[in-house]
Amino acid sequence: MTKIVICGVGGQGTILASDILSLVAMEEGYDVKKSEVHGMAQRGGSVISNCIFGKKVYSPLIGLGEGDILLAFEKLEALRSLSYLKKNGKMIVNDYEWLPITVASGDATYPENIIKTLKKKVENLICVDGIKIAADLGNIRTTNVVLLGVLARFLPFKQESWLFVLEKRVPKKTVEINKTAFLLGFASEA
Repeated sequence: MTKIVICGVGGQGTILASDILSLVAMEEGYDVKKSEVHGMAQRGGSVISNCIFGKKVYSPLIGLGEGDILLAFEKLEALRSLSYLKKNGKMIVNDYEWLPITVASGDATYPENIIKTLKKKVENLICVDGIKIAADLGNIRTTNVVLLGVLARFLPFKQESWLFVLEKRVPKKTVEINKTAFLLGFASEA
């Protein structure tokens, strides 16, 4: 059984990414369970999604210290969700800051050196500049798919399954750019 936690901020495509991951796992013949929490997500709040796949999955929830992989779309969310990652788990983090409303309003400060902190706590840390890859492609809204491409390198699924699901799941007018974003993430040096 493989347990993946995906976290980010509302508006980053976290839920879409977990939907795509779940559909790919089903396409490959796995039993899949998914859950999500997105309270104030539409206002830039935290979003976290659990995706578990295997021969038989009984619960969609990942407890503290149980996640095999944590995919974080934003650095502070990576730090907040770190407790879900198991000791030898892998973390893929987008090296990006999305200022919470409390920081933007001056009521709080954004923590410094998050990546440095994560490097001390996570043995298998992969930092990705997903925003840059997506911006170079011409659409930063594909950052979530770039990050799925990075994640895909560590999962037992065929690229063809990812591309098939992308074609079925993203809006028709964005299919080609999303396929390219996925392939760029998969081929990235991160």
